[in-house]
Amino acid sequence: MEFDVVIIGAGAAGLYALYRVRGLGLSAKVFEKGDGVGGTWYWNRYPGARCDVESWDYCYTFSEELELEWEWTERFPTQPELERYFNHVADRFDLRRDIEFDTRVDRARFDDDQNRWLISTSNGQTVSARFLISAAGCLSEVNTPRIEGAENFEGRQIHTARWPQGGIDLTGLQVGVIGTGSTGVQAIPQLAKQAEHLFVFQRTPQFGIPAQNRPLDDETLEELKHNYRERWEFKRASSTGMGRHPAEVPAALEVDEATRTQAFEASWARGGPGFARAFSDVMTNAQSNQIASQFVMDKIRGKVTDPAVADSLAAIDHPLGARRVIVEIDYFETYNRPNVTLVDVAADPITEITPQGLRTTAGSYDLDMIVYATGFDGMTGALLAMDIQGVGGLPLRDKWADGAGAYLGLVTSEFPNFFMITGPGSPAVYSNVIFSIEQHVDWITDCLAHMADHDLDRIDADPDAEAEWTRQVHEIAAQSIIGKTDSWWTGSNIEGKRQGITFYLGGTNTYREICDEIAANGYEGFVFSESTSPARA
Repeated sequence: MEFDVVIIGAGAAGLYALYRVRGLGLSAKVFEKGDGVGGTWYWNRYPGARCDVESWDYCYTFSEELELEWEWTERFPTQPELERYFNHVADRFDLRRDIEFDTRVDRARFDDDQNRWLISTSNGQTVSARFLISAAGCLSEVNTPRIEGAENFEGRQIHTARWPQGGIDLTGLQVGVIGTGSTGVQAIPQLAKQAEHLFVFQRTPQFGIPAQNRPLDDETLEELKHNYRERWEFKRASSTGMGRHPAEVPAALEVDEATRTQAFEASWARGGPGFARAFSDVMTNAQSNQIASQFVMDKIRGKVTDPAVADSLAAIDHPLGARRVIVEIDYFETYNRPNVTLVDVAADPITEITPQGLRTTAGSYDLDMIVYATGFDGMTGALLAMDIQGVGGLPLRDKWADGAGAYLGLVTSEFPNFFMITGPGSPAVYSNVIFSIEQHVDWITDCLAHMADHDLDRIDADPDAEAEWTRQVHEIAAQSIIGKTDSWWTGSNIEGKRQGITFYLGGTNTYREICDEIAANGYEGFVFSESTSPARA
């Protein structure tokens, strides 16, 4: 079978890419390894799963009718609600007929002679396409740590991103959770309500800001619909892609202590991930960051009754915002429950998994079930899990062996006609990712239209332009506290992975302007060719 475009993944990016590609009159096929749409919100069904971006921002903006007809129920939507939303989108725009479910892309090879991609799937078929678009997602390749003896465990082991659709009955079970990142913080309060006893194995204490979640009443919903266009404009102007008025705030060191405390309390009461922006210099000035960090650590201690447990939870050794700021609901209060035990594996590391449970340097724990809340191989994991080969059979994993890079995060040189949505070098997960997805898809499909209008059949990135863009990405990251702390953002959670920030931190508004300017200037930095003679744009 031959198509104009093959799209990998039917999550938020894949659905919108299919919608836009169809609008160009191109034939398209989407391959999705799951049996439903939604991507992240199809796979992550663990108890407590919800988005940490507010519902009115975590949604498409390409259709005003879609936004006005859909009604969110909560400030921070849950996984079931988000899955319903993406199913509604798929049905409303009749997208399913071009999606092949339960089908994984195993291999994609660029055939230089045919100027086409040859794609091999898990069900044994091979198809070809003029263009290949990866919508595989930044957080879809699970990371399960290698722990000695895991294969001998007699109970059940499961990663949170592979939670079954019907759920799991934890009644009467001794459950261990490994990992206290965003997923663990969401899941632990819910698992504690079900399990007979819950053991939490914490390596890295985390900052947690209360969600202050709430149902959305009729008045709020009406206001959201009325202000739709205004919020859209705010998103475009925002450095993060959020639809709020940018707050005019001073530097923390420019005001007195009482004023700082009042501002922190107000931000804490509002809840959500915006706490790190309570003052303009929290993310750039070490002293201001320390003041904000201490405020949060004091709040954590105030929620936990056992002083030793409180100290373990608040023993945070990285600046606020250097790792993902977690939005939590009743996480710290959960440690006041008699059936919850916190195990500090930074002090007492896990040594092995036994047939009956888990052993640390300090003791053993009998468990019926082990839950891995250990996250993902972020940014590049899903791409490198496939065997993608460019010109001359060059494997993508070899191209990126010394670090991932792509011009604008969209195209990587020597892989012609291959586009990445939220690829390395784009704002990606350091933004309202669904808004960044729309911007990427719009740019890609506008580029495809440009190629059709000018009889161009091949696009590649100029290696020099790609190298310069990657240098700028790293230069901006070096000015931030983010790249100075080990986390999945830097790839340090994956053994053997080259560490470093691979997303653009200069703001989604600035990034959009750069992309638009490059397109307006004839797509400078990209190399196009016609069917007979190559020409540089």
